[in-house]
Amino acid sequence: MNGPKPPRLLLITGRPGSGKTTLVAEAAAAVGRRAGGFYTREIRTEGRRVGFEVVTLDGRRGRLAHAGVKGPYRVGRYGVDLESFEAVGVDALERAVREKDLILIDEVGKMELLSDPFRRAVEAAVNSGKPVLAAVMLGPDPWVDRFKAHPEARLIFLTPENRAPVRAEVRAWLKEWGLLADAPSSPRPPG
Repeated sequence: MNGPKPPRLLLITGRPGSGKTTLVAEAAAAVGRRAGGFYTREIRTEGRRVGFEVVTLDGRRGRLAHAGVKGPYRVGRYGVDLESFEAVGVDALERAVREKDLILIDEVGKMELLSDPFRRAVEAAVNSGKPVLAAVMLGPDPWVDRFKAHPEARLIFLTPENRAPVRAEVRAWLKEWGLLADAPSSPRPPG
């Protein structure tokens, strides 16, 4: 690589609905099997959000939180299912640290931070020397703020208005790390 080294930790923050998860999923698709980790998705019943699930890049799913979960771990109206999250999401993150070239985390937020194994896995990812693309909570949190202030981190605030340039920046970052293959030289179909 010529010039300055790209940031190793690319952290995306923004308000709910800004497109953080979509950006992480697009990066996963662009990199393919060289990426590991997880992203979160809403669980909906009759059009209404009732919880969140964690989906690993190798297709496993686990419940992160649900309105019907009882127990001591709660964020708003949702009970957090730490056992399921750790068995699926934290396991995927630990595997990515050991086996993959790019570590993806969606997201480092209030629900996930209730898990000590998750915190340890994020720290292992940060200390791995590998590039990390992570969606991080917008609000202040001492643990997350330390992650955002890491000397090898670049924090990007994502909005619906800047989605296209941020998407381009993420693709350029992946390419700088040698994770994004050059686009094929065949012409694009019209349209």
